[in-house]
Amino acid sequence: MIIMSKTIGIIAIKGGVGKTTISSSLAVDLANNYNKKVLLIDANYGAPNLGLHMDILEPQKTIHEVLANNAMIESAIHSRFGVDVIPGSYNFPYPFNPLKLRNRIRKISRNYDFVVIDSSPSLNEEVLSTMLASDILFAVSTPDYPTLLCTLKASKLAFQRGRPIAGIILNKVREPKYELNMNEIEKTTNIPIVAKIYDDKMPLRAVFTRIPVPLYDKHSRFAKEINGLSAALTNTKEKRSFFARVFLPHFRKEQVNRQILKQNFYRRQFV
Repeated sequence: MIIMSKTIGIIAIKGGVGKTTISSSLAVDLANNYNKKVLLIDANYGAPNLGLHMDILEPQKTIHEVLANNAMIESAIHSRFGVDVIPGSYNFPYPFNPLKLRNRIRKISRNYDFVVIDSSPSLNEEVLSTMLASDILFAVSTPDYPTLLCTLKASKLAFQRGRPIAGIILNKVREPKYELNMNEIEKTTNIPIVAKIYDDKMPLRAVFTRIPVPLYDKHSRFAKEINGLSAALTNTKEKRSFFARVFLPHFRKEQVNRQILKQNFYRRQFV
């Protein structure tokens, strides 16, 4: 049996939920803490910010040139923080076809353990390009009604295209008393929450310094929760602190969901 490369799409049909921070953090965590070969792609074609998160400010070639048939995909790869990155272009003046993404990735995906795609927040062919190019999808959401409605729309489109969302990454949890809880979100979407990230100053500081969170502060709550998701994706035992093992013997719901994700995800990797 052969373990195949997996393409992970990170989607959100609403801006400001932390999708790009999570995409860059997951890629960097997989590469630096699990020794995986990772390709990170900016598929947010209208507002490509991944380069800023990965300290690539003036790329020579981007995903836009690749999708416009103006460049080979290999020429658009930039290496940062142990990850191969294909950034986007802020001012690309020529027409391009987002739906070519899947075929372009196919040419080089065998060189990687994981391909992570940061998608567009628009419910159009841009986010569809990520859905069609991915083997597994995660939706980033915040625990509020407007974002939940957007997540439902994304889930419906993904299901229609045969790419059901495998899990929700719940981000920016601030005041649980005034927010939707995990049970409400899972019941409404019928999608398990595989990571629960409390609001944290680290992502803001990390993007300001252009250093991804797992490297900027690996001990932050944000970094630890991303690391737990990486453990599930790599079939690795999730790290737990001594305090958690002694005083919190029961796993949190999102941790249980990650164990189920690990079993299902790794089963699909074998052919």
